[in-house]
Amino acid sequence: MKKRDILEVYVQEMEFGGTGYTDIDNIRLSYKNGIKGQKVKVLVKKVRKNKAEGKILSVIEPSPMETSEICPHYGRCGGCSMLSVPYENQIQLKKEQLINLFQNSGHTEIDDIEVKQSPSPYEYKNKMEFTFGDEEKGGPLALGMHMKGSPMGIIHVHSCMIVDSDYRKILNFTVDFFQNEKLPHYNILSHAGYLRHLVLRKGKNTNEILVNLVTTSQIDYDLTKYAEGLSNLSLDGSISGILHTLNDSLSDAVIPEEVRSIQGNSYFYDELLGKKFKISPFSFFQTNTHGAEVLYQTVKDMIGQKKSILFDLYSGTGTIGITLSDKADTVIGVEIIEEAVDMANENVKSNNATNCRFIAGDVAKVVSDITENPELIILDPPRAGIHPKGMSDILSFNAKEIIYISCNPKALMLDLKTLKNDGYEIKEAKGVDLFPNTPHVEVVILLTK
Repeated sequence: MKKRDILEVYVQEMEFGGTGYTDIDNIRLSYKNGIKGQKVKVLVKKVRKNKAEGKILSVIEPSPMETSEICPHYGRCGGCSMLSVPYENQIQLKKEQLINLFQNSGHTEIDDIEVKQSPSPYEYKNKMEFTFGDEEKGGPLALGMHMKGSPMGIIHVHSCMIVDSDYRKILNFTVDFFQNEKLPHYNILSHAGYLRHLVLRKGKNTNEILVNLVTTSQIDYDLTKYAEGLSNLSLDGSISGILHTLNDSLSDAVIPEEVRSIQGNSYFYDELLGKKFKISPFSFFQTNTHGAEVLYQTVKDMIGQKKSILFDLYSGTGTIGITLSDKADTVIGVEIIEEAVDMANENVKSNNATNCRFIAGDVAKVVSDITENPELIILDPPRAGIHPKGMSDILSFNAKEIIYISCNPKALMLDLKTLKNDGYEIKEAKGVDLFPNTPHVEVVILLTK
């Protein structure tokens, strides 16, 4: 095997996070995606002593597991990677991959783990960020997801199965409207153009929809007619607000340099386990509302008896702390994004969660200033895990229990080693699938001192 070889291989196994691999002559060839049992054509990109990296060029034969209904975009869209696999098989694969991840990371006490299912594997997303572009250079305006393996190409996902019919109607109306208006999409290479993104958010328990059109400031265009068209759509939910975000940054990310309200509110509401939350356009909120209810109920069950003081670190808009407010006398949340903290404190008032308070600041800096001593610490860090300074201060509280919620179990494995070296041991581990049809899953760990 050498660089630039093109091989036809069967996907032998899958590792957690979406990596497939095949062993060939004592060399492990790994590649992104791939479903166990598929026959794939792979371009070899890098070869070392006993391992190699490749890129799947095409699927020659489907896996015997691929028996589920798929949308017309599957295989080209860079969103779902496991839509063709029945959901119960997806759960089993995630379970096996998590066990292997724990075992191979030295946490051998985890030899089995339950992975709780999302209430639905379809139409579960409460937020989607669609991108304007074209499927091929110079082609008609498209609005949707990046093509798999093609960062420039955009595929119009008119029949996406992980969002509900309201998302599809708004998506299809938007692309038709701007095609007729002959407005150009933004080109990330030339930095010229107007239309950038369409961000849709919906309260799955309230049916409130927030529409956010993201453009550059290169064209002064009156969006009144667009807003009127949206308002006339026949939707199951109701549009609570229509926003226009101006973003002239060179990054392909949605950066809110200026947010204008075209119509209605600049926020919407959703509910989790009977608690109501106000959510701004850029606030973090779990992307699967009904899956998040399973996640938070799992955490509540792990807590057991009521605690005196509970810390909710990386608290976002306060969803976890407020949802758990009946499980502690006092809840203190810390979050680095000030807007999220403002929203959390509003949510405290609207839910009458008078035992909760939220502080703005970096966990790595703020935690050492808190004088209260927690009985339980809830950790829900970003994908990178916990900063060493923050971890040091967390450990200094010597809390009896820690519950770690992780959206990136690979980062979790490293943090668990640090926690165990400080005298904590894993008492319980659960998986909760918030991301059906993808290789990702949340993990919840209960540790005791």
